[in-house]
Amino acid sequence: MYIISLTYKTSLDNVERFIPEHNDFLDKYYRSGNFITSGRKEPRTGGIILADVDSKVEVEQIIKEDPFYSNQIADYDIIEFIPSKYNEHFKFFIKNS
Repeated sequence: MYIISLTYKTSLDNVERFIPEHNDFLDKYYRSGNFITSGRKEPRTGGIILADVDSKVEVEQIIKEDPFYSNQIADYDIIEFIPSKYNEHFKFFIKNS
């Protein structure tokens, strides 16, 4: 599992221009089962995506499809996350080692 932290590097007006395309990108990976949740940071300096993928290389490939990436809207920080405790409702997303 990976936490993808986006940090905007342009104005919010410019970010807003690419929100529809970014949402299409997100929808693609929700449909594939790779994205678990996503949303904006507060204050609005970027966003967070929680992704269920097998490797950091796969995350990097997915990110390259994001219009925020291709239009240089955001920087990305990728953090591998191995859940050790979780709410029972979240158990569905936990892979046994």
